[in-house]
Amino acid sequence: MPDTALVVGGTRFVGRHTVEELLTNDYHVTTFTRGESENPFADREPVESVHGDRTDRSALEDARDAVDPEIVIDTCAYHPGDVETATEVFADAEAYVYVSSGSAYDAPDVPLREDGTALHDCTPEQATDDSMESYGPRKAEGDRVVARAAEQGVNAMAVRPMLVYGPHDYTERFAYWTDRVAEYDEVVVPFDGDSLLHRSYVEDVASALRIVAERGDAGEAYNVADRNTFSLSRSLELAAAGLDTDVEIVRTGPSDLDAAGVDATDFPLYTPQPALAATGKLAALGWESTDPAEAVARTARAHREEGRDGAENGPDRETEERVIEAAR
Repeated sequence: MPDTALVVGGTRFVGRHTVEELLTNDYHVTTFTRGESENPFADREPVESVHGDRTDRSALEDARDAVDPEIVIDTCAYHPGDVETATEVFADAEAYVYVSSGSAYDAPDVPLREDGTALHDCTPEQATDDSMESYGPRKAEGDRVVARAAEQGVNAMAVRPMLVYGPHDYTERFAYWTDRVAEYDEVVVPFDGDSLLHRSYVEDVASALRIVAERGDAGEAYNVADRNTFSLSRSLELAAAGLDTDVEIVRTGPSDLDAAGVDATDFPLYTPQPALAATGKLAALGWESTDPAEAVARTARAHREEGRDGAENGPDRETEERVIEAAR
């Protein structure tokens, strides 16, 4: 009899890959969603689905009673109240894993460490807010809810991914760059393209969630990100290799960007300061990350096959060409 897993979420991005990871490791999986997105597992066995609103405690209780999951992976808890309810409803599960975020950190430490870097405070107003400004504080408070639940005997843990990329990424942040590489010979990057924003390949996030559920310690948080990080320029080079094309990276100065009326922060995945997370704690559980060349190639090809171009995430091509002209 395979182990049973309930994935809260499970049909879009991180949850979708988590279901695949669990299936590969012989779990019987049930997804809990509102049923508003297309279900890629509609005809897959042994995947079942339960529909309901995760903010409705009784719906979570019905899912628990119907599935009796051994592990619960919560991919879409965006408010600390959601985490508190889930840790209560699933208190008797063998493991509850909350998907937090690297945004929970409130310090410029390099690297960000689970047991040393400060987390955001979260006011009562932020705890129920839906804005991006409160996202980090809300995720941080969810981590504290997990820690308190563990003190009460719940085997609850948190996983903090840095920015996630990979196939089926509906945010299309990385798709902006894969489209540029696929469509144009010259691609603009801010400054020298050495921006270091630590990222997490989505399949690695999925494996981290499973491994933490199986081997993690109650109350602990685990960073997840590429073990071998790489710059924005390197991302473009790897994407070009994965798409079997060539790319000339156009490096820019502040005056080049000013000439086109754009700021470096207008480009997706750019960060003015390195944002890096320590991943040794997770690696100590036996987790490994995918080779960057393979991860980026898979992502680039998937974005092209899925028709994702990320056009709304950065400067349009006309603006980019003005930057190129100024750089020359």
